[in-house]
Amino acid sequence: MQAYTTLAATFARLGALDDAGGILGWDTQTQMPDGAADTRGEQMATLKLLSHEILTDPRTLERLDAAEADAKSLGEWERANLREMRRAYVHAAAVPGDLVAAASKAATRCEMVWREARAESDFAKLRPHLTEVLRLQRLVGEAKGAVLGLSPYDALLDGYDPGMRRARIDPLFAELRAVLPDLVVEVRERQATEAPPLPLPGPFPVATQRELGLTLMRAAGFDFSRGRLDVSLHPFCGGATDDVRITTRYDEAAVTGALMGVLHETGHALYEQGRPAAWRHQPVGLARGMSLHESQSLLIEMQACRGLDFCEYLAPALRASFGGHGPAWTAENLHRLYTRVEPGFIRVDADEVTYPAHVLLRYRLETAMIAGDLAVADLPGAFDAGMKELLGLTVPSDRLGCLQDIHWPGGSFGYFPTYTLGALAAAQLFAAANEAVPEIRPGLARGDFSPLLGWLRTNVHARASLMETDDLLVAATGRPLGTADFLAHLRRRYLGEAQEPV
Repeated sequence: MQAYTTLAATFARLGALDDAGGILGWDTQTQMPDGAADTRGEQMATLKLLSHEILTDPRTLERLDAAEADAKSLGEWERANLREMRRAYVHAAAVPGDLVAAASKAATRCEMVWREARAESDFAKLRPHLTEVLRLQRLVGEAKGAVLGLSPYDALLDGYDPGMRRARIDPLFAELRAVLPDLVVEVRERQATEAPPLPLPGPFPVATQRELGLTLMRAAGFDFSRGRLDVSLHPFCGGATDDVRITTRYDEAAVTGALMGVLHETGHALYEQGRPAAWRHQPVGLARGMSLHESQSLLIEMQACRGLDFCEYLAPALRASFGGHGPAWTAENLHRLYTRVEPGFIRVDADEVTYPAHVLLRYRLETAMIAGDLAVADLPGAFDAGMKELLGLTVPSDRLGCLQDIHWPGGSFGYFPTYTLGALAAAQLFAAANEAVPEIRPGLARGDFSPLLGWLRTNVHARASLMETDDLLVAATGRPLGTADFLAHLRRRYLGEAQEPV
């Protein structure tokens, strides 16, 4: 037990360092002046290197071996915690400290250049920096893969979604690729026979949008004593334990996007705020990978808040906030706006039927880049060709193409597939929740998320990393991750009755 107790103290220190890095990362995206980028890069790299040194200390390995030899004396949570400690150690020990620092600095620098390149739609400005980030991430993947017995891409993927592999993803994505193109056509043909949604007339002052967003966050269950809402170029959820920072972006000509952005990030935040307090500073108390994390944001945004039930609550709130009146401001019209299917260039603005195509494309491109089959210089052309193939769109500029996302400049190779894996899990979890708790949909129509949040707290949030992802899904829904519930949801919402029941 002494070895385990000492490890727990070590990982609590590591958790505090990660929290510090989380706040610095939030500040980088929201408050930091551009001229501080190099200094911030040094700060972030120093924190990561310090964590790496603590984690890879030879004594950590000795204690892991000793604690595992005595694991029978530990409880269920302690054994799971030990498993997650070992996973963290293996990932860290595989990568030399100088590579950890170099990759961190390159990503911070590249993110800052990306902001300018995106605004100017100038991929050439980003190319050398992204090339360096890719080179270093490939080295990280190779180093981890050599130890884990995985391909470089699977090794990077494992860092975002423990246990997930291309061999698991590819069949799921193949099922979607086989069905979704025809489904998009079918849905659009159906919607063409119906009255189009009426646009909400603006303008929509940012201050009012923010206040309404805060109201929706409170309704969903966000604890403002342990979090806040800010603005960033790319919406995200970050921060630290008991200090969850989420962001959105506003457009005074449109309100629907910012509100759904807030609700999406609130889904992430609810997961973070719902992790078990007794284990928040241990690996077992962390969220169970990014596919499950994305399931929580997509469950709130797509499954719950784009349904007619929630629109019954949101429509009068919009009218009260912006003085709206007339048929455009009804719940039925708002629901049509939020469920309109139309291929578009921007991933974060995509509807849930075409969204997987954006992820399928990025997954294809990033696996090719890590494998060395796609050079950074060829990325814009490959991206544009993929958009034409999957969505029938001709990309007019790099800003609307391969420059739109922060993930690759930030070094997050292996993250993109978790979005669609999360959508599959969200549909599966929401179906199980509604079957178990019939009060969920009526509650959403009143702006009462407590029946839904209560089920999620018990079946997802409170379990943290106690189980592997598929084991958690089986416990919560009765089956491992699959496409059936997601495809059934799309057919029900977009090809079933004209309106979802309230």
